[in-house]
Amino acid sequence: MTEKNDIDLLKDKLFNKKEMGWNSKTEKEKIFDYANGYINYMNKAKTEREIIKESKKIAESNGFKAISTFEKLNPGDKVYYINREKSMYLAIIGKESIENGLNIVGAHADSPRLDLKPNPLYEDSGFAYFKTHYYGGIKKYQWTTIPLSIHGVIVKTNGEKIEVNIGEDENDPIFTITDLLPHLAQDQMEKKLKNGIDGENLNLLIGSIPYEEDVPEAVKLNILNILNKKYGITEVDFLSSELELVPAMKCRTMGFDESLVAGYGQDDKVCVYTELTALVDLKETPKRTAVCIISDKEEIGSMGNTGMESHVFDTFISEILNKLGVNKPNLLDKVFCNSKMLSADVDAGFDPLYASVSDKTNAAHLGRGIGLNKYTGARGKSGASDANAEFVAEIRKVFEENDIRYQISELGKVDVGGGGTIAYILANKGVDVIDCGVGVLSMHSPYEVTSKFDIYEVYRGYKAFYNA
Repeated sequence: MTEKNDIDLLKDKLFNKKEMGWNSKTEKEKIFDYANGYINYMNKAKTEREIIKESKKIAESNGFKAISTFEKLNPGDKVYYINREKSMYLAIIGKESIENGLNIVGAHADSPRLDLKPNPLYEDSGFAYFKTHYYGGIKKYQWTTIPLSIHGVIVKTNGEKIEVNIGEDENDPIFTITDLLPHLAQDQMEKKLKNGIDGENLNLLIGSIPYEEDVPEAVKLNILNILNKKYGITEVDFLSSELELVPAMKCRTMGFDESLVAGYGQDDKVCVYTELTALVDLKETPKRTAVCIISDKEEIGSMGNTGMESHVFDTFISEILNKLGVNKPNLLDKVFCNSKMLSADVDAGFDPLYASVSDKTNAAHLGRGIGLNKYTGARGKSGASDANAEFVAEIRKVFEENDIRYQISELGKVDVGGGGTIAYILANKGVDVIDCGVGVLSMHSPYEVTSKFDIYEVYRGYKAFYNA
């Protein structure tokens, strides 16, 4: 082996080494085992309601209880609060006074998808369809000619709630949105890519058999008859439903070397799973109260009473203060101003097939560990939560002391685009926040790609932060 010369030694000392995480020292067995748990979780939970349902099971199996069951809280107590079945907050009460602040990790459970319109069912030329309204930022053409499943709830006026999940079981039917054959698509293919499919044409094909011949809307009638027999609903019950269309494809291990994960909704369920398992896997009571946020509506601006713009999270923290017996005027504000947070959201992974949109030296590369975004926003940092240098240094120290691989990146070239997370919402409360998550290829598509190494490092990073 050739000895290093002075130049090489100086480079080792001074350069920021950007190395791949996969090497001979990588604990592949631990990484793969953890990824298997993640894949299993993803295949049970594709929508925010399902995420909360599965997360509750994991939390309760690890000793967490609803905060309403506690009269008084003490260090080591594990509590959760579920907000309208679509967002969830969890905490382990720390040893230190809560006035010193919280260590928060926050992700979101919602992902881009297609929702059914309030009056979705119609018939045209012997076919029955559901009308849809897309949710979040999608490329509309990606949602045609793929197998789709229907998830959600229908709530009747008598209070009965019907859970729907059709298309995931191998014995279920699936659904799809049709597209033109190339032979007849000359005009369509002359359009700009974003206009190739109109939002109003993202209609789901759901059936073609008439109830009886020579009956008006006979196919629609047959579909309603099937739904009435299966669920006891009529057409008017769609008015009080939340039904989502998601890809009817399993989350799977990807690649000959099995180093990657492919699946729908990894933005941001990969961060939900890692933050949740990091919290429940804490073996000892943390110094500072550790808090995990699973929010909703991030993909459409975090609005509504299940999004982070609501004050329900503040209510959860206030309830902790009440049950610790320490609450007083302005204490909530003080707690937030002393708190620190990792905004657990995914990053745009560098894709060599589309290298032109990224600054390669400031992009998140799959297989190099956690992606930290000091700021997001667009162009001139518009809409960004820009973490201060002192806090970035704190997080670097936590990761480096725990031998956790990380990289600091940006979301694409300066003038190309941008994006945002829930970071600014907590920053507005006075919390020190930095975006911190997993790099993703094909983000917001029906089938996203992540690195198992990155997933495991993010889990380790969140766990170390909870303990900091």
